[in-house]
Amino acid sequence: MSMNVPNPPPVAGTNDADASPFHLAAFPPIHPESLPDAGRVCRRTCFTPGRPWYDTEGKRIQAHGGSIIVVDGVYYWYGENKERTTPDGSTWHWGVRAYRSTDLYNWEDCGLIIPPEPDDPSSPLHPAAKLDRPHIVFNAETGLFVCWVKVMSRRGQRSSVLVADNLLGPYRMAHRDFKPLGMNAGDFDLVVDPTDAKGYYYYERVHSELICADLTTDYTDVTGYYSTHFPRLQPPYVREAPAYFERGGHHYLITSGTTGYLPNPSMVATAPSYHGPWSEQGDPHAGDVTGTSYRSQISSVFRHPGKQDLYIALADRWLPAWNGDARLVQQGFAERFRPMGGQRADAETILDPAPSPAVEASLYELNGADTAVADYVWLPIRFDDDRVRIDWHDEWRVEDFD
Repeated sequence: MSMNVPNPPPVAGTNDADASPFHLAAFPPIHPESLPDAGRVCRRTCFTPGRPWYDTEGKRIQAHGGSIIVVDGVYYWYGENKERTTPDGSTWHWGVRAYRSTDLYNWEDCGLIIPPEPDDPSSPLHPAAKLDRPHIVFNAETGLFVCWVKVMSRRGQRSSVLVADNLLGPYRMAHRDFKPLGMNAGDFDLVVDPTDAKGYYYYERVHSELICADLTTDYTDVTGYYSTHFPRLQPPYVREAPAYFERGGHHYLITSGTTGYLPNPSMVATAPSYHGPWSEQGDPHAGDVTGTSYRSQISSVFRHPGKQDLYIALADRWLPAWNGDARLVQQGFAERFRPMGGQRADAETILDPAPSPAVEASLYELNGADTAVADYVWLPIRFDDDRVRIDWHDEWRVEDFD
């Protein structure tokens, strides 16, 4: 999500934990694409969806599953840092990284705002912990920036909350390894109402439904009041990756299906209030005949503060090399998962004997999902009355909008 921070404290200086004396011998090196390269440095004047995006030092930008927050008129883009991520997933992340920009095209690396904890295997910030989708909001009452993360583990999915006096950290743990409302909480978004600062937490109840839960006044927990939406029997139909925005008094959610890093059709829904009821509009990517949301997954929607009606869908193209059949992938997930949760068998069992073509297509990630070189697909949202449309653009510019 995006927001303008009301009277925020000054942003701290760069907090790049890459320079800290971690014991790195057990972890892979930084991907070559994420090392500085003067040959990749260029001044950008437009968005080029799906193409490699480098920062002002020529390093591939690492802000996946990310969002933008505005502080003192400066844009900050933050997300998962996958510069050391391995295709087998044994190293999943290397903390949360942030970038700053004044034009949304050219991004300066601010370093790691939440560094990994490689010396503590039990930590939700350990590089092998499957930490995803950080979301940060500012709490005007406490004066703190509040960051939620979700972590996948063998025990299920857990949430952790960190807080900081400044957007760029340092962050300290406020609530660790918990199950909101006693549920396994997956992909999520955080929302702060602009009128009364009440907080809301949209999340996937893993492989089941979408939850809207009220946050406590300090935004570090849920109150216990919640509503349920979009119930589905199993993946790939369950909705995840909720991206919330508001326009003209209407509440919008864009969600994806549940096919891992493999892309699938998005779905838009609208409601008169945060808790619904929600009316489904269908896939906003009307021009995408592949049913893959332009081979991407939307992580958040950013409303440009300097434009009348410009909303930008921020998406990750997790698997740039993948060019398969999305319908076959969805069929494979339907075969692999049972209604009401759980896989019919683990991956090794599925592979022996030989799986069906659909199941094999759904297991593409097991052959190596190199998300260290994942790309970004940022596209403007077009509105037909209250209906959301996302069209493909090879290039586009903020300056083309009023």
